Amino acid sequence: MSTHDTAGAHPRFAEALRELGLEVPVRRFPDATRTAAQAAEAIGCDVGEIVKSLIFEADGQPVLVLMDGSSRVDVERVREELCAESVKRADADLVRETTGYAIGGVPPFGHRTRTSVLADRGLLDHAVVWAAAGTPHTVFPLDPKTLIAHAGGTVVDVRERTA
Repeated sequence: MSTHDTAGAHPRFAEALRELGLEVPVRRFPDATRTAAQAAEAIGCDVGEIVKSLIFEADGQPVLVLMDGSSRVDVERVREELCAESVKRADADLVRETTGYAIGGVPPFGHRTRTSVLADRGLLDHAVVWAAAGTPHTVFPLDPKTLIAHAGGTVVDVRERTA
C-alpha cells in the first residue's frame, strides 16, 4: 500500500487530503466501522484511540465536536464552551447537509461547510488516533495535534465527567 493510497476514502475527503498536502494511509474494511467499538476492533486498537466526529446544533448552528471513542460528549459543557442558549445532537439530515457525509462515516475535516470545531483534550492522550475517511468502511491514522489543527479545532474539555 503506497502512502498516497486514498482508495476507498470518500472522494470529497480524498480531495481534502490532497488540498491539505496530507499523506495518510486509508484503511478499508469489508464490514462497516460505524461505531467506535467496531472501528477499534477492526483496526486492533483501543476504543479511546478512535475519533468520533459528531455534529451538534448550537442555537441552530452546526458545530463539530471531536471526541475519543471511549467517552461521551457532555452537551452542557459544549453549551458553556460556545455560550449558546441550547445545544442538541444534529439529526441525520443536518449532518449530511453540513458535512456532505452520512453518520458513521463523518471525517474530522473535509466538510462541505465550515463550522466551529471543538476537540476534546482527551484526544491528546494518544500518539495516534483513527478517524473515519468519509465512509462507514474507511479509517485513517493521524497524530491528534495534526488532526485537530487540520480540523480547525479548539482544544476544550467537553467529555462527560465520570463519577
